[in-house]
Amino acid sequence: MEKVTRPQRPAPAVRAGDRTRVILLNKPFNVLCQFTDPGGRATLSDYLDLPGVYAAGRLDYDSEGLVLLTDSGPVQHRIADPRAKLPKTYWVQVEGVPTPEALRRLAAGVALRDGTTRPAQVALLEAPEIWLRTPAIRERRLIPTSWLSLTITEGKNRQVRRMTAAVGLPTLRLVRHSIGPWQLDGLAPGEWREAALPAGWLKGR
Repeated sequence: MEKVTRPQRPAPAVRAGDRTRVILLNKPFNVLCQFTDPGGRATLSDYLDLPGVYAAGRLDYDSEGLVLLTDSGPVQHRIADPRAKLPKTYWVQVEGVPTPEALRRLAAGVALRDGTTRPAQVALLEAPEIWLRTPAIRERRLIPTSWLSLTITEGKNRQVRRMTAAVGLPTLRLVRHSIGPWQLDGLAPGEWREAALPAGWLKGR
């Protein structure tokens, strides 16, 4: 069974010859996806003390959910490289109720100022049983909200938020649930655990 680690819990040092490390972290809201910040904002170092591991890819400051870290350059490159087309699934709370046409446009590809997005997988989602966000989202009393599951295979800047806005559904909350074969699977905000690298995964590029 994989071991779930709480924030600030000491971790053993990495020894030469150990297997590739893959760390799954549930990044809280308003935390930078890096280890230092001259401005004093919260960073990954507030939740991890693991020498030699680095974030593979990014997750916006105001987004939550899965961040992968590793001590392997090739693994980091494959996770972060848009040419690898690694699927990333987001749970997205939006303002309004999606129409069939809005869902079709999200799935087919949305024209953004830096190009049209690749086809995506999109579905309506029952409100997931996840942690409450602090601070809570600002909801307008007379406007309903909905949840979507959106899987994309690229990483344009703030892509999911721009996609939903383009079809008239502003994003209120954004939680990354999975990256490739890895999922949050019950991690609370700020918790992390080690995970296995699937056999032959790097060869599958």
